[in-house]
Amino acid sequence: MKNFKYACLICVVCITNFSFAQLSDLAKIDYTILPRGNSNIEYSRIRGLFNYPIALKKEGSYLLLGLDYSNIKLVMDDNPSFDKETIGDFQLLDFNIGYTTLLNNDWRLGVQLTPGFSSNLTANDLSLEDVIISGDVVFIKDKTKDKAVKKPWRLILGASYSGNRGYPFPLPFISYYKKFHSKWSYNIGIPKANFQYHASSKHRFKLYAELDGFTANLQRGVPIDNTLEAKSINMSLVLGGLQYEYHVSKHIQFYAKASYILNNSVNLRAKNKDDILELDSSNALYLRTGIRFKI
Repeated sequence: MKNFKYACLICVVCITNFSFAQLSDLAKIDYTILPRGNSNIEYSRIRGLFNYPIALKKEGSYLLLGLDYSNIKLVMDDNPSFDKETIGDFQLLDFNIGYTTLLNNDWRLGVQLTPGFSSNLTANDLSLEDVIISGDVVFIKDKTKDKAVKKPWRLILGASYSGNRGYPFPLPFISYYKKFHSKWSYNIGIPKANFQYHASSKHRFKLYAELDGFTANLQRGVPIDNTLEAKSINMSLVLGGLQYEYHVSKHIQFYAKASYILNNSVNLRAKNKDDILELDSSNALYLRTGIRFKI
């Protein structure tokens, strides 16, 4: 049972979701809001995630199946030169299919394919334009469970691509974690980094930076000034802030984070993905809270 739990943990660690998921989540539900502040737009997101690892015949090999659903809402105060109701509500659904296996020299390979859709669903049916394909390939060397290592560490190297996470182009996935003191650890990498204080077995605090966002198809298009037509929307964020975690039990964790938005871009895009209209992106505060189940 101990070996099974360890292998499952590695499985979920190496089959990662970009930006939005924590690396070892098996189930999660959270709520995010970007208050209006000085901007004219309020952004909110409800997200639920579920992953299930399945042991395969080959020792140390696992299949990972999961679902990741989000409902995103944009509420605009002003009256733009287009129908704002068409960009007020978005549905995102990903199907996670992952595989992980042991390699030589304590390395592990993880591969994930994530088909799904991301759309405002203003038409009666889904179309090919709503379909999003994402993928990840990572290699992991994990020494966090090795009792012979005085300062536990983990290295993840790979690449990630997604059409609906705000940065729709290939990105490196780099993560180096080390616990250098009984109460202190750090994680350096892309798309996220943090510096963590382990106050106790139940309370933790993190200073962190990460990427976030989403991309979605606009069914039927959105006419702009009667001359251009937007076919998709893209929001990309660079965040820095503080996260608090309360470990209810070994596997259940409550978390809350408050971030300052270092960079925010919200654009309506043409069919060829060129930006044709930038929406108000002066939001400064990012708040998220939720609960997760972890191995």
